[in-house]
Amino acid sequence: MKVIKRDGRAVDFDREKIKTAISKANKEVKTKERATRDEMYEIIHYIEDLDKKRILVEDIQDIIEQKLMEFQKYELSKRYIVYRYTRALVRKQNTTDESILGLIRNENKELAEENSNKNTMLASTQRDYIAGEVSRDLTKRMLLPEKISKAHEEGILHFHDADYFIQPIFNCCLINIGDMLDNGTVMNGKMIESPKSFQVACTVVTQIIAAVASNQYGGQSVNLKHLGKYLRKSYDKFKVEIERKYKGKIKNSIIEDLVQERLKSELKAGVQTIQYQINTLMTTNGQSPFVTLFLHLEEEDPYIKENAMIIEEVLRQRYEGIKNEAGVYVTPAFPKLVYVLDEFNSLKGGKYDYLTRLAVKCSAKRMYPDYISAKKMRENYEGNVFSPMGCRSFLSPWKDENGNYKFEGRFNQGVVSINLPQIAIIADGDEEKFWKLLEERLELCKEALMCRHYALLGTTSDISPIHWQYGAIARLKKGEKIDKLLYGGYSSISLGYIGIYETTKLMTGESQTTEKGHDFALKVMNKLKSTVDKWKEETNIGFALYGTPAESLCYRFARVDKERFGTIKDVTDKGYYTNSYHVDVREKIDAFKKLEFESEFQKISTGGCISYVEIPNMNKNIDALETVVKFIYDNIQYAEFNTKSDYCHICGFDGEIIINKDNEWECPNCGNKDHKKMTVVRRTCGYLGENFWNVGKTKEIKQRVLHL
Repeated sequence: MKVIKRDGRAVDFDREKIKTAISKANKEVKTKERATRDEMYEIIHYIEDLDKKRILVEDIQDIIEQKLMEFQKYELSKRYIVYRYTRALVRKQNTTDESILGLIRNENKELAEENSNKNTMLASTQRDYIAGEVSRDLTKRMLLPEKISKAHEEGILHFHDADYFIQPIFNCCLINIGDMLDNGTVMNGKMIESPKSFQVACTVVTQIIAAVASNQYGGQSVNLKHLGKYLRKSYDKFKVEIERKYKGKIKNSIIEDLVQERLKSELKAGVQTIQYQINTLMTTNGQSPFVTLFLHLEEEDPYIKENAMIIEEVLRQRYEGIKNEAGVYVTPAFPKLVYVLDEFNSLKGGKYDYLTRLAVKCSAKRMYPDYISAKKMRENYEGNVFSPMGCRSFLSPWKDENGNYKFEGRFNQGVVSINLPQIAIIADGDEEKFWKLLEERLELCKEALMCRHYALLGTTSDISPIHWQYGAIARLKKGEKIDKLLYGGYSSISLGYIGIYETTKLMTGESQTTEKGHDFALKVMNKLKSTVDKWKEETNIGFALYGTPAESLCYRFARVDKERFGTIKDVTDKGYYTNSYHVDVREKIDAFKKLEFESEFQKISTGGCISYVEIPNMNKNIDALETVVKFIYDNIQYAEFNTKSDYCHICGFDGEIIINKDNEWECPNCGNKDHKKMTVVRRTCGYLGENFWNVGKTKEIKQRVLHL
C-alpha cells in the first residue's frame, strides 16, 4: 500500500510510524487513558485490511482518531489531535525568508521576470514585493484551504495574485471616469471639482488613474469619449476670450483660425499630459499605472468631432513615441490603446477612415493599438460596445434599475485558472476519465474562486474611498459595505484556462484546427462555459469564462507538468503551453484563417478573449495591415498584431537585430551590442519590454524572450 504525502509524494505504508505517533501521545496521558499494544495493532490491522493500493496520509490520521474514540480513549484522542495540529504548524512555518533576501540581493529571478513593468532594483518596487511575499506566504499557510494551496503548488490550478490576497482589494475595472469628471471627486481628502477646460480634465484623469492603481492590483480602463465635452469647453472659452479682444477688428474667419490654433495647442498639451504622467508616475505598488485607453467613436455622440480630434492626437503621439534616458524615442508600455472599428471607420470609405489608417500606421511602428470590431461585439454582447478591463477581461451586460446598460464603474473580483493539459496527461486518451477529472477540478476552481469572493464580502467603502465613495466604482456612504456590488452580475469573477491546443492534441492526437480536434476543443470550451453559467445561476455571482492573457502562467504550468510527467512531444517539450484557445504558434495557418478560426472560440469565452496575428516587418507592410484590419471588422471581436522585430535605443533602428561572428546580438545600423539598450518586441506571447535577453556564448544563441 502506498501512502500519499501532503506534498504529493507516494511512499510505502509503514506501520511503525503509527505506533510511534500513538506512543508519543500515550506518554502525555495517565496510564488508564493509554492505548494498549493490542489496540495499536487493531488500528494498524484495520488500515491494512482496507486493502487499498493508495491512501492519503490525512485519511490514516482520521482513522486513528476515530478508532481511539471507539476505544473510549478520549484524553488520548485529544492529545493525538493536538500532536497532529502541532505537526501541521511545523509544516506551515514561514517560507518567505529566502525569497525576500533573494529579492533584496537581486537574486530572485522568478520575481524579476514575473512582471516586466516592475524594476526589482528599485526600493519602492522591492517594498511592494516584500509585502507581496508576506501576503503570498500567509495566503498559502493560513488563508486558503490546504487543498487549494496544494492544488496551486501542483499546477492543478493557479490562484492568481496571491501576493495581494491578504487585503480586501480587487483585480481590475472600468473607471466611471465620466461621473468623476462631471460630478467631481475627492482625493486625499481634497475636493476635485468638475474641470473647466480640456487641459485640466486631462490632469484630473491622470490623478484618478494613479489613485485607482494604488488601491487595486489589476489593470484599469478609461473611455476617452468623456473628454470630448471638455475640449468643447476649451473651444468655447477661447472663442469668448478672442472675440472679446478682436470682435469687429478682424474677420470672423481669422478669429476662428486663432481659436483653432489655441485649441490644437491645448489638445496636444492635454494628451501629452496623459502620456507623460502615466509613464512617469509611480504607484504604491512600484510601477506605472496598468491602464488602457479606449478609443471609441459613437455616431450619436454630440461631441464626436472633438473625440475624433482627441483620438487622432493620441495616435499621433503614440506613433512618435516617448524619449528614454538616452533621448531616443521608444515605445511606452503604457497606456495600452484599444481602437474600435465601426461602419464609419472600417476602411470602407467611411468618414473616419483617416483615423484607422493612422491607427494602422501606429500599430506598424509601436505595436498598439489593439482592435475591437463593434460589429462582432454587438453580436456577442446584446448590441453593446465597451472596453475590456485593463487585464483584457470583459464584463457581461448588466442593466441598472432604469433598464439602462451600464459598464463603467464595474470590476472583476479575481481570477483562478485551470490547467487543462494536466488533466489530459493524466487521462491518457481516456475520455470518460478526462471529463470526470475535469468536473472534479472545476469544482475545486469554484471553491478557490469563492475564497476570492468571501475575501471581499463585508468590506466597507472606507478601504478605498476613491473606488467606493468618490465615483471610480460607486458613491457609497462611509462605512457602507460593498456587498451589493458583488452580486447580481454587477462585477465579474473569472475562471481562466490554459492550453486548449495541448489538451486537444493529447486527447485526439490532432490539432484543434482539424475537424476531429476542432469538435473536441469546442466541446471542452462549451463545458467550461456551461459550468460558469451554472455557477452564476446557483450563486447570483457574475462567474465568467476568461481567456487568460497570463503569459507567465503558460510557462509555469508547462514547467510543473514537465517536472511531474516528463517530456511529452508537442506538450511539455516546448517549455510553454499555448494560451487559452489560441492556435499554436507553430501551426502553418495564415492570418485570415487564424482569426476566422479563433472567432468561434471568442464567442464562447465571453469573460475575456483576444487573438493575434503575426506580420513580419510591419513598417514595410502597411497595406497588409490595413487588409487585416478590414478583415477583423467583419470576422472577429478582438485582435492585435504581433511582429518579429527588435528596437535599438541608441539609433532607433526597428528591424531584425543580427548575430555577429562572435555569437552576440548586434544592431546592424549602429553596431550597438548592449542588449539592455534594445527593446525586444514579441507579442506572440504577449511580451513587450526590456531586459529579458538570454545571450549564450555558445554555437547556438539561446532563446531571447520567453518563446519566439
